[in-house]
Amino acid sequence: MKSHEHHPCRLDRRVDDTADLPPPPSDSPSTPTRSDTSVRPGRGRPNPDFARSVHQNIRSPGPDTVHYARHARHARVFTLRNEFSLTKHPLDLSTPPKLPSRGLRVTPLGGLGEIGRNMTVFEHKGKLLIVDCGVLFPEETQPGINVILPDFSSLRDRLQDIEAIVLTHGHEDHIGGVPYLLRERKDIPVIGSQLTLAFVTAKLEEHRITPRLIEVKEGQRRKAGPFDLEFLAVNHSIPDGLAVAIRTEAGLVLVTGDFKMDQFPLDNRLTDLPGFARLGEEGVDLFLTDSTNAEVPGFTVTEEDIRPAIDAVFRTAPRRIIVSSFASHVHRIQQVIDAAARHNRKVAFVGRSMVRNMGIAEKLGFLQVPKGLLVDVKAFDRMKDDKVVLICTGSQGEPMAALARMANREHTIKIGEGDTVLLASSLIPGNENSIYRVINGLTRWGANVVHKGNAKVHVSGHASAGELVYCYNIVKPKNVLPYHGEWRHLKSNADLAIRTGVPEDQVLVVEDGVVVDLVDGVAKVTGRVAAELVFVHGMTVGGGGSEEALADRVQLSNDGAVTILGILDTRTGLLTEPVEFIARGFVQDNEWIQGATKSIDDGLRAANKVKIVSGAELEEIFTQSLTRWMQRKYRRIPVITSVVVDA
Repeated sequence: MKSHEHHPCRLDRRVDDTADLPPPPSDSPSTPTRSDTSVRPGRGRPNPDFARSVHQNIRSPGPDTVHYARHARHARVFTLRNEFSLTKHPLDLSTPPKLPSRGLRVTPLGGLGEIGRNMTVFEHKGKLLIVDCGVLFPEETQPGINVILPDFSSLRDRLQDIEAIVLTHGHEDHIGGVPYLLRERKDIPVIGSQLTLAFVTAKLEEHRITPRLIEVKEGQRRKAGPFDLEFLAVNHSIPDGLAVAIRTEAGLVLVTGDFKMDQFPLDNRLTDLPGFARLGEEGVDLFLTDSTNAEVPGFTVTEEDIRPAIDAVFRTAPRRIIVSSFASHVHRIQQVIDAAARHNRKVAFVGRSMVRNMGIAEKLGFLQVPKGLLVDVKAFDRMKDDKVVLICTGSQGEPMAALARMANREHTIKIGEGDTVLLASSLIPGNENSIYRVINGLTRWGANVVHKGNAKVHVSGHASAGELVYCYNIVKPKNVLPYHGEWRHLKSNADLAIRTGVPEDQVLVVEDGVVVDLVDGVAKVTGRVAAELVFVHGMTVGGGGSEEALADRVQLSNDGAVTILGILDTRTGLLTEPVEFIARGFVQDNEWIQGATKSIDDGLRAANKVKIVSGAELEEIFTQSLTRWMQRKYRRIPVITSVVVDA
């Protein structure tokens, strides 16, 4: 038999997203509509209130109308009478105008409107400086995806103009994308603190890349082309974090990175508030500040305050203790190690990234481990249950992490009655379902699960509203660009800046890909560049079909798949026998087969194509006929593959 050339037919699904939007004004019969109906996975829904604040200094020609398009996440345009307009708007420009010689261009490629893949590009005098290059972790709606990268497409023609990558700290959402950017150009200098560079080096070894590293410390200044960089200490949930001040002829920019103002940090390294104030006296033209906790009133609790809760877990746990945390959360793991030492328990690390990162932190002196406390996990079977602590990854419910596999009984460590599991990390928005699924699985096997919701076992690594206001008052910035956060975080941070006296039109709440130019001390939105989600699935990075492939996976998981097989007699142009169906993902009973067969027959008759020579025409009829019937009868649209072979 010879198979005709064919391909799976993925239908463009038209999805009504309007249910999540506020209703239109009562005097308007209009309803929100989407001009782009392609399936775009992502966190959350566009928010009209946020959209109105996106660019307060850019207005479309019509009165009281603001255009909004979620380019990176959703690529949607919404219309609401008296609120939104499809009128051509300056932000529709795909390319911003030429940057004036005295200007500084700031382009966030990730981290605005999302928690993750933080990356900001600065341009001055034809040269580029990149601050951070992280990854975003996938959601349940993104099956088969390992991580999500920033979009490097706007940089590919200018790779030789990149002076350096500056890394503020060693969390994955700030360093995870570095190996993928260095694949594009391996000799880009990477600037960061000792621990941050050590974590990056370990990652790059896996990619067989030898980086060009430049280690810096707080208080140091360094030139990178036309950029004069100064580094300031900040504390966070990981040691050795840095803020960076960027001086150019266009002005002074201060980027906080992730930070908080813990007055009793475990490593005694305070955020350099005097340095922030000194820069404020010098004159900060643009302030990029962490927005993650902008909605939270007051000041973030100090790391020391969770010690009693952790001690209580160790004091009352009757059997084994399993602690789950981020693999780079050195401060929290230090707390666990200290508690284990106080309660005479041995500690083992589980998970490749956890073992690697904690080994690096201990070697460099950022993690203090008493001699003889660490043991190999293989020795646990020979030890008493009340004398061991396991530290592993998986606090966000990641399906392949150690904790999720324990919950599913797929790990060598079997959770049992009386075990205590401590989730010692925050709950990242979007991961709630995955985390609670793991908690339920662990509870099912008899574990007592202790987490942020039932005990004070976590404090944030990000500045709350009180700390942000304090920083605004000492930095006194002329322009503010909130970053690192979802839309609600960015908007809350902007409101804080305005309340401290920053002019409203100089507080720019933007999103990934939006270009901001600082010229003569004034920051304005000037255009947009590509900032799409770039998926890493297995060994494949991005590619023109990655979003299409993801849409297929989602469709397969929701609606299943059907293969239609027909055999064509090329001499008569007739099918030699009734078509066959192979269905996956739903029940294929006799009633379904009869209905599907009838839909194909009806399709052939309607098309007046009972006698056809072309197999390709038959395949098209098969697909369209079954699709219409499935949608009408079952409200499902499976991925349909039609195959016609010659007898």
